[in-house]
Amino acid sequence: MHYLEKLFSLENKVAVVIGGTGELCSHMAGGLAKAGATVVLVGRNAEKAQTRIDQIGGNAHFIAADISTRESIDKLLADVLKEFGKVDILVNGAGINSPTPVLDISTEEFNNIINVNLTATLVACQVFAKYWLEKDAEGSIINLGSISGLNPLSRVFSYSASKAAVHNLSKNLAREWANQKIRVNTLVPGFFPAEQNKSVLDESRIATIMGHTPMDRFGNPDELIGATILLASSTAGGFITGHEMIVDGGFNSMSI
Repeated sequence: MHYLEKLFSLENKVAVVIGGTGELCSHMAGGLAKAGATVVLVGRNAEKAQTRIDQIGGNAHFIAADISTRESIDKLLADVLKEFGKVDILVNGAGINSPTPVLDISTEEFNNIINVNLTATLVACQVFAKYWLEKDAEGSIINLGSISGLNPLSRVFSYSASKAAVHNLSKNLAREWANQKIRVNTLVPGFFPAEQNKSVLDESRIATIMGHTPMDRFGNPDELIGATILLASSTAGGFITGHEMIVDGGFNSMSI
């Protein structure tokens, strides 16, 4: 095996991608599979999952799960272990958004977004990390953040708050488990066409985003793959933890 192939290889690894039936995470999952990992897509829509599996190929599988409760995440881990024997990589990519104006955000709507984007991420980290700790095994957690978790953006108030909390949570967990062979990092996409942001991307907003993005374009979902493999690999990324890996065409570097 060539040196670089060995450095980034995920052969014999099992990766669980929560939210893997979505636009961005399915591409990330495809990259993990091409690097050699067995990939388990987690979502609720089997038909949608099959489309993604057909795109990815033979290393991809689907387990249906509703991640809104600890019991469902416990069952997810048990199902993965029963089917594949182990898990090495966890991607927390499930997320929901709402363009509700800030004064109109109801407590119910806010709590729902927090529950899916933040609470479920915490619980999945707890459940999978407990498995690794009990096995004295290595684990890599990649939590999907957002450029709106680093910068205050209009129209996505609840989403931004939830993702900012995911960024902070990831750093805290990275510190907590750093000497126990568990790495926790945040992958931070900038603006990529995806299901979560279709409702807030009108022509005026697109023009504003492009004016603030030095590369002057949206990202292609495949451009998240390299960062995903780096963070997942215990060889190439073995000393990377607590990091916010920003993939945004320069958006976060732009001021005036």
